[in-house]
Amino acid sequence: MTKQSKKTPTPQISTKVIKGLAGRDLLSLAEFSSSEVQAVLDLAVAMKQNPANYDTTLKGKSCILLFEKPSLRTRISFEVGIAKLGGHCIYMDHSTQRLGQRESVHDYGKNLERWVSCIIPRVFEHVTLTKMAAASGVPVVNALCDMHHPCQALADLLTLRECRGTLRGIKVAYVGDGNNVCHSLMHGCVLTGANFIAITPKGFEPNPEIVKECRKIGETIGAQVTVTNSVDGVADCDAVYTDVWASMGTSQDEAGRRMKTFAKYQVNAALMARTGKETIFMHCLPAHRGIEVTDEVLDGPGSVVYQQAENRMWAQMALLALILKT
Repeated sequence: MTKQSKKTPTPQISTKVIKGLAGRDLLSLAEFSSSEVQAVLDLAVAMKQNPANYDTTLKGKSCILLFEKPSLRTRISFEVGIAKLGGHCIYMDHSTQRLGQRESVHDYGKNLERWVSCIIPRVFEHVTLTKMAAASGVPVVNALCDMHHPCQALADLLTLRECRGTLRGIKVAYVGDGNNVCHSLMHGCVLTGANFIAITPKGFEPNPEIVKECRKIGETIGAQVTVTNSVDGVADCDAVYTDVWASMGTSQDEAGRRMKTFAKYQVNAALMARTGKETIFMHCLPAHRGIEVTDEVLDGPGSVVYQQAENRMWAQMALLALILKT
């Protein structure tokens, strides 16, 4: 069940914004303007309320998923979402052979542009995406890399908007590792006027260049970015977000070291109580129960994690509809 504070009319998306998004890549959410992010969210709301109105939007379009990393939410949400829009989706498993090993990423992209309308890679390294986008004449959408996870952030923003009614002025706390999810959520928050605070152990802060980039965006929109090592930073937050402490590909030794370093950053009932208000809990999933988050919080009344998972589909549907519009 979706938790919504209220239903609001969907604003009309300007023709200028629609034209500006057509044919675009999405490698990092920072590549989009505030109005473009809002347009994706607005269309996602409209699609979610009346999906039948959009069931031929991608008719005749084919999209390909190129996945070096395993997935549940990303794969299924793209495949089902593309089908709901009348499009066709192809999945290629690259878990045993990374992109660029059998043939160059450049040649791969030049071939794919002849057959498909959109390329959607889920990769280990951001550079793979930049090479693919440079080679291909069709849009490339980042389904996850080591630096960014923009489609997750769009779903998170949609969820926050449903739960809080607005994004502007709210405060979102991210607790844990300053990773790709943290980076994209930070981008999304400042682009929509939400204040963002990253709460991490020392040495695990988000990339300083991305923090600088987000603060610059925030100055123009009126959103603040804070980075701290203190869990007291969750005070007065509207949402507390966490992710796994060790991402896919992290060695067992490193994962073990992180367990000790991150222990006091576990999102539990005591940490949620520090917010001092009714706060929602968010997680991109999969969750390691009893590690970065307790069952009490993950399964509690304030948790919207499955709403986020559902919204991956609606946000991605809106994104593809706009960038593949001809």
